Amino acid sequence: MKGVIFTEYIEFVENSFGFDLAQEMVESSNLTNEGVFTSVGTYDSSELVAMVVNLSKLVDIGISELLIAYGEHLFGRFAELYPHFFIEDITIYDFINKIDNYIHVEVKKLYPDAELPKVTTTYIDNDRIEIIYSSRRKFGDFAHGLLLGAVSFFKENIEISKQIIEEDGSEVKFILIRKA
Repeated sequence: MKGVIFTEYIEFVENSFGFDLAQEMVESSNLTNEGVFTSVGTYDSSELVAMVVNLSKLVDIGISELLIAYGEHLFGRFAELYPHFFIEDITIYDFINKIDNYIHVEVKKLYPDAELPKVTTTYIDNDRIEIIYSSRRKFGDFAHGLLLGAVSFFKENIEISKQIIEEDGSEVKFILIRKA
C-alpha cells in the first residue's frame, strides 16, 4: 500500500485526536518501521490495520466508523494533492467512472508496484450508478468514506447505499442515487 495512505492517516489522527494520541496509537501498534512512513514508500496494509485497530481501542470508536471518517477526509486531501484528477466541470458520476480507467492507470504508471482495488461502475440510469469495489485488503468501509468525500467535494445531493457481496468484505456494492 502506498505511503501516502499512511502519512495522511497519521495526519488525520493528529488533527482529529491530537498529537499525543497519534503517538500512542503508533507506539501501541508495534509497526515494523516504528511509524516512520514516506508518502512514496510502499508498506504492508497490515500496518494500517494495526493503527486503525489501536486507535479504535484508544478512542472507543468502531473500526468501521474510523475507516469511513478517514476515507472521507482522504478524498479531500487527494483533491488538494492531485488537482489534475479533479476537473471542475465534471459530475461525481463522471469522476467515479474515471477511477479504474484513468486514475488507477496513471497511478500504476507512477507506482508500478501499487496494488489498487478494482472499481467497476455501471450506470443504471441518469440518476443511479452501481459501483463494485473489489480488493483483497477488504477496505469497503474506507471506500465508503471516499465516496462520501466525493459527494461532499462535488456538492451533489447523492444518497449512498452499501451491500456486502463477499462476507469477508473483499467485494462491496454501492448504489449512488442522485436526488433532485
